[in-house]
Amino acid sequence: MEGLTRRNLAGLAVLGAAVASSTRAGAATAPDSLDALAKAKGFGGFGSSMGGGAEDFASSFNDAGVRAIHQRECGILVCENETKWVALRPNPKEYTFYLADRMVDWAHENNSLMRGHTLLWQKTQYFPRWLQNYDFGARPASEAERLLRDHITTVCTHFGTRIFTYDVVNETVDEVTGELRDTVFTRYLGPEAIDICFDAAHKAAPHAKLVYNDYMGWGPSSAKHRDGVMKLLARLRTSKVPVDALGVQSHIGPGTNPESQGPNTFNAPDQAAWKQFLDGVSAMGLRLAITEFDVGERGTPSDIAERDRQIADLAQRYLDFMFGYRNLDYMMAWGMMDHYSWLQNSSSKRPDGMLKRPTPYDDNYQPKPLRQAIAAAFRGAPSRV
Repeated sequence: MEGLTRRNLAGLAVLGAAVASSTRAGAATAPDSLDALAKAKGFGGFGSSMGGGAEDFASSFNDAGVRAIHQRECGILVCENETKWVALRPNPKEYTFYLADRMVDWAHENNSLMRGHTLLWQKTQYFPRWLQNYDFGARPASEAERLLRDHITTVCTHFGTRIFTYDVVNETVDEVTGELRDTVFTRYLGPEAIDICFDAAHKAAPHAKLVYNDYMGWGPSSAKHRDGVMKLLARLRTSKVPVDALGVQSHIGPGTNPESQGPNTFNAPDQAAWKQFLDGVSAMGLRLAITEFDVGERGTPSDIAERDRQIADLAQRYLDFMFGYRNLDYMMAWGMMDHYSWLQNSSSKRPDGMLKRPTPYDDNYQPKPLRQAIAAAFRGAPSRV
């Protein structure tokens, strides 16, 4: 979710021998790992993000303890920032894959699958600065399409079959209006900008499953967001655009997204609204994936045991519901360790100053009740085998 910072880039650039010496053992081979529990029920697996952290937080990929957690629990890896435009494109003419390649190579050395995130993050504030000020010339529509196709083709060709699925477009639906966000690409190309991205990805990576990724929620304030995503997906399917799945980010609980504010509930009315949305997406023949799971905790108590209990209870209610969808392929956590979570950013710190606890492992590399809730949800999920 969060943008890349210079400190993140500097941190990743000094990995050196620590990463080179990582074990080549198979990822998450223990039968009680989260990945193994997922696969035992027929899911494609369980994974997590690593990489660029939030604001002044260091990259989690630098931390051998986090890499060890990933090796123990995960069978899928996704870069938080290293495959976004802002990391790959220092200027209009050059690409720099060093940071991304470090992580992709590490994943494959450890027999971990790799997701691609994201070929277009459709929010102007997360474009590289040069793109925000780019001169599209006398034929701006043609230049906008060329720029999109060149970027997507170059990235997909570079990684080849090392990446099995891409978030092709991320967050193009405005959460307030339900309409497509206004960026240089939609300004010059209209809705076809999204079609072009999927077409380019399909041609450059025909093996990959192509995902539209967004953070719509179940709350009443998210109704326009859900409707906008549904409208977008319906149009893409009608137009035979090669979209395979909806990525449901799943930043659940009271966090930073407008529709997530409120109590830690996922009750019957919440579930009814969410079911209507997911049923509609599924009826289009689309697959589902949980792509960025963590649990916000605004309003929770300072007492860690009680806070962990509330977070775990909400997570298991949500995952029990989501795992009921047999077209849900896999689950990704947005980080495995609290210290590096984007939810620790300065704009949403806890009033008591305590570290937030939104991920499966605490800042001492120890599993928490949230980890056990995820495991219990996998064990209780309907079998896809």
